[in-house]
Amino acid sequence: MTITHAQVQAQLTGPGQLFETEEIGDTGIRTWKHAPGHFRALLEMSRFHGDKEFLVYDDERITYEEHFRRAAALADRLVEKYGVAKGDRVAIAMRNYPEWVISFSAALAAGAIAVPLNAWWTRQELAYGVSDSGAKVVIADGERASRLTAAGVPLIVTRGEVPAGARALTEVMGEVRADVTLPAVELAPEDPATIFYTSGTTGRPKGALGSHRNLGQSPMTVAYGLLRAVAMAGKDIGAAAGVRRVSLLTVPLFHVTGCFSALTTTMFTGGGLVLMYKWDPGRAMELIEREKVTTLIGVPTNAWQLMSHPDFAKRDLSSLTTLGYGGAPAPPKLLERINRNMPERAASNGYGMTETTALAIGNGGPDYQARPDSIGLPSAVVDVRVVGPLGEEVPAGEVGELCVRGPNVILGYWNQPQATAETFVNGWLHTGDLARVDDEGFVYIVDRAKDMVIRGGENVYCAEVESALFEHPAVDDAAVIGVPHDELGEEVGAVLRLKPGTSPAPEEIRAFLAERIATFKIPDHYWFRDDELPRNPGGKILKTRLRREVLGA
Repeated sequence: MTITHAQVQAQLTGPGQLFETEEIGDTGIRTWKHAPGHFRALLEMSRFHGDKEFLVYDDERITYEEHFRRAAALADRLVEKYGVAKGDRVAIAMRNYPEWVISFSAALAAGAIAVPLNAWWTRQELAYGVSDSGAKVVIADGERASRLTAAGVPLIVTRGEVPAGARALTEVMGEVRADVTLPAVELAPEDPATIFYTSGTTGRPKGALGSHRNLGQSPMTVAYGLLRAVAMAGKDIGAAAGVRRVSLLTVPLFHVTGCFSALTTTMFTGGGLVLMYKWDPGRAMELIEREKVTTLIGVPTNAWQLMSHPDFAKRDLSSLTTLGYGGAPAPPKLLERINRNMPERAASNGYGMTETTALAIGNGGPDYQARPDSIGLPSAVVDVRVVGPLGEEVPAGEVGELCVRGPNVILGYWNQPQATAETFVNGWLHTGDLARVDDEGFVYIVDRAKDMVIRGGENVYCAEVESALFEHPAVDDAAVIGVPHDELGEEVGAVLRLKPGTSPAPEEIRAFLAERIATFKIPDHYWFRDDELPRNPGGKILKTRLRREVLGA
């Protein structure tokens, strides 16, 4: 007997079940009834996992109890020594170190709004994030600290040289006692919790303001997607739920995929999280073998490069049962390679945004095998609709803008009421992605309405790169486009018209941009032309035509 999606959803979300849902007031928005209402509840729950290993970094191992004590001690010091109060912003600027997790937990436990900053940002970009968020204190690693000395806010430093005027994290924390308690603060689901910066279409990043409800719902959404795929495959849900997951984190914690699809989900389930300094497929296989990793969490590029590595067949990857990826389009060819090279692994593809607190729509199990070109079905608490130019809902199968509603949709953009009003309309998030929904509810992304390149899971907004290019004294006109790439999905390309009498080499332009934008945003490909760039009557560059001219596609 074939089980249906409706039957699985009814089974998982029924009264008394873990994934039981309830409506928030009369909003029409459903929420996971048993999800943590705020981060402190999640942190206190995680303490019950006691001596289980929570974080692994190189040879360092931190248990759940140790993490709780360090986070609580740091939360106390933030309140006592830095005057951090509910609603203040605490910025975090570092690579995927254990201290990132401890700092994030401490800031939220103190009632502050955690502001993860992109560790790849330049000095100028980091200064903007600190200033725009109004951070009261910054916790950074040594490399980022050297770029933040002029930020004008108190600086706490770990793993590196401590600049003059800053303090070492170990000194700030002092003795971590076994009887440490969290500082007294009352939190509610709608209180602001996080600001994640998403590159701006107008050249300035926007701070996506998420709530404690958003954060608490995220691990439930991920877990629901996993168990829905198990149920659709006709397997035992109880047995699958009882397996301890050890996840290898291949993406930065300062992105919502790393923070919410991996970190908070691991805390909620009592699993283990293996951190990497930076992504390296060879090192990843070493860690999978050594730590008996069960789950790979990242972007499609990670899975692709793992299978392309010359040592792939030499490593024991038998513990790896799940490959989960999102954050960038996953070509159907990737699933073919996984089926060929890693049979019996459960692959899943997810769709989400910073504005949806990571996962909103997912495709896994037999559904993914049958529809590898779809991003899947919405989670049980997420509603989707596709609308036309006037906001009208279009029939199934027709293309329009994808809109999303649910308890995972953020509060809006930090100090940007106009951008908030334009993007969040009557409770619906307008994603800017063009999509269609079939008769069974499966969602297909057709194109991106936003002018954006996704390079290895990193969003690169063309306007931001173009703005930096225009600062170069030799650039008369510029357009940035995506260039297809097998492993990264896309690379960044720039079509330039130079001023008469100038002829800068691509290397010179790259060096110029390196002072202004992060490395992953700097174009990999350059085309120079003497004639004007093609534009429509309104002056907008015709990028479809431009791509056809320079790429032949």
